Amino acid sequence: MLKTSDTMTPTTTPPRYITLVLLAALSTMTLNMFLPSLAAIAEDLDAPYAIVSLAVGVYLAMTAVVQLIVGPWSDRIGRRPVVLRMLVIFVIASLGASLATNVYVFLAFRMMQAAVLAGYSVAMAIVRDTSERQEAASRLGYIAMAMAVAPMIGPMIGGTLDSLFGWRANFYAYGLAGLSLLLWCWYDLGETHTPGQSQNRQRTALLKEPRFWAYAICGAFSTGAFFVFLASVPLIATLEFGMTSATLGVAIGSITLGFMTGGFLSGRLAARAAPLRLMLIGRLCPMIGLSIGLILSLFLPMTPALLFVTTLSVGLGNGLTMPSANAGAMSVNAELAGSAAGLSGAMNVGTGAVLTAIAGALVTIWPSPQFLIVLMLLTSSVALAMVLWLRRLEPQST
Repeated sequence: MLKTSDTMTPTTTPPRYITLVLLAALSTMTLNMFLPSLAAIAEDLDAPYAIVSLAVGVYLAMTAVVQLIVGPWSDRIGRRPVVLRMLVIFVIASLGASLATNVYVFLAFRMMQAAVLAGYSVAMAIVRDTSERQEAASRLGYIAMAMAVAPMIGPMIGGTLDSLFGWRANFYAYGLAGLSLLLWCWYDLGETHTPGQSQNRQRTALLKEPRFWAYAICGAFSTGAFFVFLASVPLIATLEFGMTSATLGVAIGSITLGFMTGGFLSGRLAARAAPLRLMLIGRLCPMIGLSIGLILSLFLPMTPALLFVTTLSVGLGNGLTMPSANAGAMSVNAELAGSAAGLSGAMNVGTGAVLTAIAGALVTIWPSPQFLIVLMLLTSSVALAMVLWLRRLEPQST
């Protein structure tokens, strides 16, 4: 049972589930809540928009670095101290960004804000610390739902704050949220991991384990199809369908709705379904959905409805796949769940960045919906190949 003391004495029991959800949600909202303010930031700091927009790119780059650091760090010193220290850095960075009067100072503090990504990686490790593999996949499915909701409502909140109080209000809000979560974690986040011995040797063994790489690559290319979609669909929707930005925003949300649905189904099914079977279903979902959409486009006019119903299958498949893939990667060596979570998370970001660049370049040459579907099929097929490989490596888990 969890401690329910009304004092602020830190607990020694595992954290409440809501704590892990909040850590994951804040990590996600920090990416995009301030996006409606980019133009206002550029004007206020008297900086080119292209420079200010680096606040997205540098943040993404730093998230990969942070996850590579905090995963092994949490294995070495424990989950609790890593989360608390990184939240302190996040609060300081948010305050610094809110007070910045120079664009480069702003960008420096924005990079520091990536410390909050420790919350997501460590939350996944804590789930694995406190749950068996299939239960961990179920709990990660519900966390995935929260991570899908957060980026949907983040820009709405950020846009409202900007219109009422100016762009700096977004970073005050970040700081307040980070401080509140820091105090809550001080009280609720008990340590769930006892550092083991010879972790350097164990970590080397993890990197040599084919099962870890199969799970990690499956996750990276599952989300990679989503990054291909994000990089390509704005241009295609504008040129092919003449969609307005408002309509496009709603349409893009369809793939996130699919992810939420898949995450919910994972939460319901993962505790009793064989992990690789659920991953296989998750990988077949986009392959079948995208193939049907591509075939239909040969006989029917390609409409926005047909395109976005087709790509929704990618979100649904990712929601079914990612919780079990993450739980599987962390289960290869449960003593190194943090390292596995950090490395697989960094791979997701890095692979997404590469695929985004490739898709963005190719779609300017062939800006057609059918070409987008083919790109997403190719990316999803790599993830499917990893699941088929895992079924040979772990036949007892099918």
